[in-house]
Amino acid sequence: MKVFRAPKQSLGDLDADVAATLIAAASDIALAIDDEGAIHTVSFQRSDLSLELKYSDQWIGRHWQATVAEESQRKIEQLLEEATAKKVSRWREIRYPATRGPDIPILHAVIATGNRRFVALGRDARATAALQQKLVEAQIAIERDYSKMRNVESRYRILFQMYSEPVLIVDASTHRVVEANPASSILLDVGVAQLIGKLFPDALLIDDPVAVQSISIALRTQGRIEALKLRLNNGRDFILDGMFFRQDVSSFFLLRFMPAIPALAPASSHADEASQMLKFVEDAPDGIVLTDREGRLLRANAAFLQLAQIENEKHVHGENIDRWIGKSSIDFEILLTNLRQHRSLKLFSSVIRGEHGSPVNVEISAVALGRQEQPSFGFIIRNVEPRIGAISDPHSEIPRSREQLTELIGRVPLKELVRETTDVIERMCIEAALKLTGDNRATAAEMLGLSRQSLYVKLRRFGLADASEYDEGKVE
Repeated sequence: MKVFRAPKQSLGDLDADVAATLIAAASDIALAIDDEGAIHTVSFQRSDLSLELKYSDQWIGRHWQATVAEESQRKIEQLLEEATAKKVSRWREIRYPATRGPDIPILHAVIATGNRRFVALGRDARATAALQQKLVEAQIAIERDYSKMRNVESRYRILFQMYSEPVLIVDASTHRVVEANPASSILLDVGVAQLIGKLFPDALLIDDPVAVQSISIALRTQGRIEALKLRLNNGRDFILDGMFFRQDVSSFFLLRFMPAIPALAPASSHADEASQMLKFVEDAPDGIVLTDREGRLLRANAAFLQLAQIENEKHVHGENIDRWIGKSSIDFEILLTNLRQHRSLKLFSSVIRGEHGSPVNVEISAVALGRQEQPSFGFIIRNVEPRIGAISDPHSEIPRSREQLTELIGRVPLKELVRETTDVIERMCIEAALKLTGDNRATAAEMLGLSRQSLYVKLRRFGLADASEYDEGKVE
């Protein structure tokens, strides 16, 4: 700090009142402090500042440290120690509790005035702190924006490098290539590095002079190129699209080369595959049906029409397919309920009722298509008559196993199923008794609680004994 060279000559003898006026005018807040750190008097340049500082009317007589925020108390000691040693301390920021809101920062310097007294000059630092806070926020915002820009540039750089079609960026003023993606190597069968700096379009060795002229005119006058067909000297055909864009003070053209012939091949291939898929559905040996969510017929292939004995699909379009599937509508409702819940179903045993003939045993696999709210259903219906064997009259023969009994569920009324289930259990018990007794009929009858004659009747009924054995049991 520089002071007056000859203060007594330039300022004269200043009494205490003049010094107090100078101190009060030169600072926002001034404190007169004794060697113990106690405040003797306080001066405020602005009255509003005294109202903003908490308990400022009670400062006189209190230790200076007791009036500031906790984190600033150590700074008070350092200011007083420095002023004692050097007469004048450095400026330090001291924070005072505010009546409302956050602490108020005050820049303080302490001057030793002699007689073990000190004067603490203070300047309100809130304006500076606000500017510093704005600067910090601006720096954070700039860094955030810079980070976003870096991320965006990185993403577009990766996209530019991975793009499968050749892309060139050409300087609009010099018409030289400034950037090229790796796919651009197919343009000249050379490395990308050899394209950089080349003059466009001369560098591409375009075989058609008219196309070269069209490119040059379009770049100079329109600033864009749309679907321009061109052939390079290596025999490859491309469709060129280009667009003008600015970056800072520079201007560039973004040029994209789409291979003309390969672009058509996948579309043709996909069309062929789709056609073959439709042909497969139509000619499949199993019935394939598409319905809406209520089971109304939308499309059906020839195999289903043959199973259901339908002459023309148009005649039954919109009909519910429970007209043909299941012993009754309950069968089909069970199938739809499971399909709506699980969205797929495999090997559901049922029957197809033809328009003009007897039922045919089938297995149905189905899947829900589309959204959960409005699905459509696809059914694959396989005729299993040769594998299971037709049952012309389910009541004419007693089921000989649990599997056969299961197959009758849905085809035979419950009353008859219960009777036939009883027959199955009787047969199993008789067979088990014969096995345990070594085929001793008398012992088996006793074990089952039957007379020998009743046992022989049941053996005959279930086909487990011939007529001679039946007659023998009858004689007995």
